[in-house]
Amino acid sequence: MSTPAIALPINQRRPIFNGVLGLFTDVRPSERATALMLTANMFIVLSTYYILKTVREALILTEGGASVKSYSSAAQALLLLLVVPLYGMVASRFKRNTLIAGTTVFFISNIVLFYLAGVAGLHIGIAFFLWVGIFNLMITAQFWALANDIYSSEQGKRLMPMIGIGSSLGAWAGATAAGELLSFFSAYELMLIAAAGLSIAVVLSVKINRRESGNVKQTSEEPLRKEGGFKLVLKSRYLFLIAAMMLLLNVVNSTGEFILGKMVVENARQAVDAGTITSADMKTTIGKFYATFYGWVNLLGLLFQLFIVSRLFKYIGIRGALFILPAIALAGYSIMAVVPLLAIVRLGKILENGTDYSIQNTARHALFLPTSREAKYKAKTAIDTFFWRAGDMLQAGIVLLGTAFAFSIQNYAIINMALTVVWLAVVVLIYREHRKLETSPIGDAQAG
Repeated sequence: MSTPAIALPINQRRPIFNGVLGLFTDVRPSERATALMLTANMFIVLSTYYILKTVREALILTEGGASVKSYSSAAQALLLLLVVPLYGMVASRFKRNTLIAGTTVFFISNIVLFYLAGVAGLHIGIAFFLWVGIFNLMITAQFWALANDIYSSEQGKRLMPMIGIGSSLGAWAGATAAGELLSFFSAYELMLIAAAGLSIAVVLSVKINRRESGNVKQTSEEPLRKEGGFKLVLKSRYLFLIAAMMLLLNVVNSTGEFILGKMVVENARQAVDAGTITSADMKTTIGKFYATFYGWVNLLGLLFQLFIVSRLFKYIGIRGALFILPAIALAGYSIMAVVPLLAIVRLGKILENGTDYSIQNTARHALFLPTSREAKYKAKTAIDTFFWRAGDMLQAGIVLLGTAFAFSIQNYAIINMALTVVWLAVVVLIYREHRKLETSPIGDAQAG
């Protein structure tokens, strides 16, 4: 006879559960429910984004190619000149709960419209690429702003690594699932799956706001002051440096993505010429390559998030963690400049992006903990969207210049090496400003 299972009493199971959470970060009992909901929310947001991102890559690369992808990335920055001020106006009119839920519902409606246009036979690759880039940056910035708004600086240092676990796990799950789902669903049908996931995120955000409404001052839920995000960034040295870091980070990352995309398309065309695949299979082949690529990137990011990020924050702090990604990028592009092979570029980008999506991602969001509410929502949105996409504009200029002068893969890698050195210099300045804010009693006023 088998021995019947013995259920542990709740008060005995909780220490076990707390012990599991303790492997990753320090979560106190009163913080557990909200932290878990925020983690689940980030899981949903990132998993749905990576489903949409896989669809985006398949559409843009087959309808336009790597160069069109780069130029489309630059166009996003121009669109954000309109979107960011509009978001700031909306944020000044609505309470936190309405702002977050309403923005997410708006994006869900957009996905449905893209689905209808796609199944109707319209070419939506460029438009969808532009939209996904704006959607990703705004939706993630908004949910991270919510975490910054709820937590104090001390709580954020402990709990943001846990929320980052949801982000990294969701990114890995979404990328992995997208590759499998492409075998059963069309690219357009995957859009509806992503829309369904975002609907769950809306419900969770409402629950989080309701739970925290009794734990914060009323002013934390009120509409924000009228000052715009761009103005906040330009008047604060600290915020401006973060914006510069984000711009440089994206120039380097996007140039690396261009290198990878160019090599992937060339390899696919060579496979068609060799008869290994048909021209009709190019879209699926490229889509599956990126699904596998994103899967490895996000698995690595997840492992870093689970076991490294909280420990880095504890021992070298948020500021120290900012140096890791540019150091890895500098080493990676140095190797690419010498050995420009797809396998090498793929490996280098997996390591770079995995670090970006875990260590760098959590650290840059945590930089807003000592800032004002306006900075957390408006300035952060401006930085995470426009200044990030401004990097795409510069990267498109690099591609345009490279096309005119027939740059090789090595040439692009060398440019990235130089830009990464400048990026490291900006991180040094952020390190100094952040240290001042943490020790200053008027830090919020100084940072927006």
